[in-house]
Amino acid sequence: MATSQLAYAAEKAIGHDTEHIQQDISNYDETGESEETMKALVWQGKQKVEVLDVPKPRIVEDGDVILKVTGTTVCGSDLHLLHGAVMQMQKGDILGHEFCGVVEKAGPGVTKVQVGKRYVVSFQIACGDCFFCKQKLSSQCEMTNSNTTTKAMYGGRTAGIFGYSHLTGGFAGGQAEYVRVPLADANLLEIPDGVPDEKALFLSDVLPTAYNAVKDTAVYPGDEVAIFGAGPIGQMAGIYALDEGAKKVIFVDTEPRLSFVEGRWPAEHKDKLVVVDFKKLSFGVTNKETVVSRLKELCGGRGPDVAIECAAGEYAKGWMHWLEMQVGAETDTSEILNEMIEGVRNYGRAGITGVYVGYTNHFNIGSLMQRGIRLIGNGQAPVHKYWEDLLRKVQTGELDPTQMVSHRVRMEDMDKVYYKFDAKDDSMQKVFVQTKHSFPRAEGTPELTTY
Repeated sequence: MATSQLAYAAEKAIGHDTEHIQQDISNYDETGESEETMKALVWQGKQKVEVLDVPKPRIVEDGDVILKVTGTTVCGSDLHLLHGAVMQMQKGDILGHEFCGVVEKAGPGVTKVQVGKRYVVSFQIACGDCFFCKQKLSSQCEMTNSNTTTKAMYGGRTAGIFGYSHLTGGFAGGQAEYVRVPLADANLLEIPDGVPDEKALFLSDVLPTAYNAVKDTAVYPGDEVAIFGAGPIGQMAGIYALDEGAKKVIFVDTEPRLSFVEGRWPAEHKDKLVVVDFKKLSFGVTNKETVVSRLKELCGGRGPDVAIECAAGEYAKGWMHWLEMQVGAETDTSEILNEMIEGVRNYGRAGITGVYVGYTNHFNIGSLMQRGIRLIGNGQAPVHKYWEDLLRKVQTGELDPTQMVSHRVRMEDMDKVYYKFDAKDDSMQKVFVQTKHSFPRAEGTPELTTY
């Protein structure tokens, strides 16, 4: 194409109030038909996903590649799509933003990526040339998401994201056998020999996201750190906090995740781990023990130096937030944020990494101001800033992503996996999803589970 579809969409969005400009039309030829099909996990409506045969993607722009997916996974943020908590989902959308694979075909404008080689794909789509991309702040790319609702809600553009609603560009996702990857030279990282897919896959999101949460919020030697949410991102944030010299890491969550993290925690740092089951504590202003009072007790009466939110804003604890979210009076609950702000010490730091879509009520801005709390929006992690360094840590054995992997499953079972992951069945933490293109299972990783 003489004019890039992405650039055209961005230019058009500047002058027109159009919400769904940037559709992924890669499945179809010029007649609107496709010759080949593939299996993919498709959003069918609130609380309903299904594995279907859908058209295989095609090259649309000169910078595209078609990737044969050899590994994908389910992220906790995918559950927000399942629950209908993220706006602008459309029936038939292909989900998934974490994947790796082998390049099957490349457009004529691709110069760095080579057909036949293995790559992991950044979950966000960067142009590589704008103000933010040049600083490796790829999650804030100004060119790959033309959605005007996003710009109006947030006061600025954010990057396109694979498989994460039309609010983030409407790109088809990677929970599929094939994916069209636009701007491939900027968005693929080659996987070296000796690094199996079971480790490389997680460079697409969870490893950089957890790392960014710790680096951006700032954890210093000797800090006491509270992590809200013991899912894969929270678990790895705890590991990174140890690497930064934290003397205590407190996980706030419930079972079975707390037991999973305890079971995989480095033996040499067992004395630094504390778990708090919020379901065994009271909520709100009472005379009983709460998450806030428990944190104070664990940290010398003052509270931890740092709190990192790795849960998200859709999980209301009390009836008021639940009701307000049901009627659309807010999109996200402020309950965990308030626990973090009230729980950390004066002049403590609170970082937000879990997904918050829009607006919240009953936010304790008074505590934030009066006690000098630093509230930090970590953003969607800029994958490009970190993934090369993290890959080197994986290569040397300094970082082992498989410590968070609990299951290996088939693409054909992905709809069932979504429901089990949502229900926290089988102590499911992070899954590796194999496709018909996958390589043999890497030694030391979970055996295949079928459903």
